[in-house]
Amino acid sequence: MKRLAPLLLLVACGSAAPEDPQVTAGRAVYQRYCALCHGDNGQGYVADAANALTNQHFLADASDEFLRAALIRGRPGTPMSPSGAGLGGPLTDAQVEQVIAFLRSYQTAPPSSLADVQVAAGAVARGQAVYNVECVSCHNVQGVGKPYMGIANPEFLATASDAYLRAAIAWGRPGTPMPAYAATQTNQAIDDLVALIRSWQQSTVEGPSQLPTRDLGEVVQNPQGPPPAFASQPGRYVPAADLKAAQDAGARLVLLDARPPADYPNFHLPGALSTPFYAVADYLPQLPKDAWIVTYCACPHAESGQAADTLLANGYTTVKVLDEGILYWKAQGWPLHTGVTP
Repeated sequence: MKRLAPLLLLVACGSAAPEDPQVTAGRAVYQRYCALCHGDNGQGYVADAANALTNQHFLADASDEFLRAALIRGRPGTPMSPSGAGLGGPLTDAQVEQVIAFLRSYQTAPPSSLADVQVAAGAVARGQAVYNVECVSCHNVQGVGKPYMGIANPEFLATASDAYLRAAIAWGRPGTPMPAYAATQTNQAIDDLVALIRSWQQSTVEGPSQLPTRDLGEVVQNPQGPPPAFASQPGRYVPAADLKAAQDAGARLVLLDARPPADYPNFHLPGALSTPFYAVADYLPQLPKDAWIVTYCACPHAESGQAADTLLANGYTTVKVLDEGILYWKAQGWPLHTGVTP
């Protein structure tokens, strides 16, 4: 044993330091609730417009408070739902801090000195002209998003300072489609863009006063109706137009809203039931196996896909995922319900 002691000592000295327990816990929370959209390593864009959370420039610019607000309050009206427990989401305050610690574990760049970023007065009209050429193809008209993140979201603008916006525009996000405009635009043009984006700011909205209950009540729509026409179609996904046609025809089916519950009262498909993607297993005793079930979310496939996978793994065989998601449905002007009942 004495002969082995020096070798054991060398191995111990050469081993990596144990990981911070906050990071370990945060990794588990992140993998369960965030990775399906932002990627296992925060690389982003696994789901539409889900930005890269471990991009070094983003981590350098984003304060813990910025990350905390995004996790708790989300980006209402987008696929990024409120995740804070106080808003019906799955994350306790302690888990929010753990996710932040996990994301920070990727950071190698020092924090940005945003206090030193000078933002001069800009002109909205000039900023619009630049935006129409340089930005609209990625962030859409008036910053509403698609194919990349929405930069006019009230929650985003409530926590992003002018210095944050200017730094993101000037320095970009290397490794992503967001270029550094300091190389191609004047300082004035960048300040004009900041003025334009800030002009889109609106008041944030408090979370819902009520949330859907776990008692689903009447589950099947049109219990005596025919099976939906898409039942004969192969594949995992059902087009939104086909689902609407099934509803219009009074088809017998079940609709599951896989988003976190804070989104449900704002708007949901008529007759849909709130069954968050991370808790679908809890609702299985209430869900029949003899009716077609369609899951949907806003991602448009990430959360609804995970919900469908849970059903399939538990012996449900008549399951589809809404192809385009609820935001597409809403954009068509098709019927939606509000409140906590289907």
